[in-house]
Amino acid sequence: MSLSKTFSALSEPNRQKILDLLKKGELSVNEIGKYLEVTTPTLSHHLDILKRADLISSRRQGQQIIYSLNFSILEEVAEKIAKFLAVKKAKK
Repeated sequence: MSLSKTFSALSEPNRQKILDLLKKGELSVNEIGKYLEVTTPTLSHHLDILKRADLISSRRQGQQIIYSLNFSILEEVAEKIAKFLAVKKAKK
């Protein structure tokens, strides 16, 4: 996992909103699209970036693709940030 890739993925407000929606549970691309004012290609692009950063995962269910939040990556990022801040604090 690359922190720069993760932070880059998290830097865009629509991607943050997607992650916020997925905190409540799995959603299809159509369900996610109801909450965002973006075109379908733009939504697909955001989902692809989040997947490449391992922040979300997907599975096929019939004709639909269902997305879910990858909590383990978020926990890993939080741990790395906490360790970084602890080192910075200790050096002061």
